[in-house]
Amino acid sequence: MDAVASKRGKQTARNMFLSTVVTAACAGVIYIFIPHDENADPIRAVDFSVELATVRNSAPYPVAAPEGLPGPWKATSVSYDVTAGKAWHLGFLDPDRRYVAVEQSTAPTRTYVAEVTHKAKDTGTTETIEGREWQVWEGPKYDALVLPEKGHTTVVTGSAPKESLVAMVTALKAEPQAAP
Repeated sequence: MDAVASKRGKQTARNMFLSTVVTAACAGVIYIFIPHDENADPIRAVDFSVELATVRNSAPYPVAAPEGLPGPWKATSVSYDVTAGKAWHLGFLDPDRRYVAVEQSTAPTRTYVAEVTHKAKDTGTTETIEGREWQVWEGPKYDALVLPEKGHTTVVTGSAPKESLVAMVTALKAEPQAAP
């Protein structure tokens, strides 16, 4: 019986070794043939066209979104919250990968702007862009260009430099809300 047990033990060890070799070979083949790019951008772009069309049909104000931004801008987030002052949000990364957002809401201007800019303050200055007077707000986290209008406020905010905020404002197109 000792000879049979010894032979069985050798077969078990041999089978385990062969299984390990086959598994490693399969893993190697999978690694070689499955594409992987360590340089790929981990931030996924979003398409906001469907949400934009939907919100433009339901929001009580002309919903703004950019058209024809210069350079490689990337849309990264989109939302519409009917419970929080009918708030429209569209987030982007500018060509230098800095954050810029378009925010609109029916909420009171001062509280809304402070919320979406993380406590920016009105500087008391304005900047005329595309024939409209935008308030300049500055904050510890985000700066902003703010356009208070009848019934809603539009805010272009982010960590990007003012040039990127102005580029976004320049590209904004707002369509009137659909008739009920």
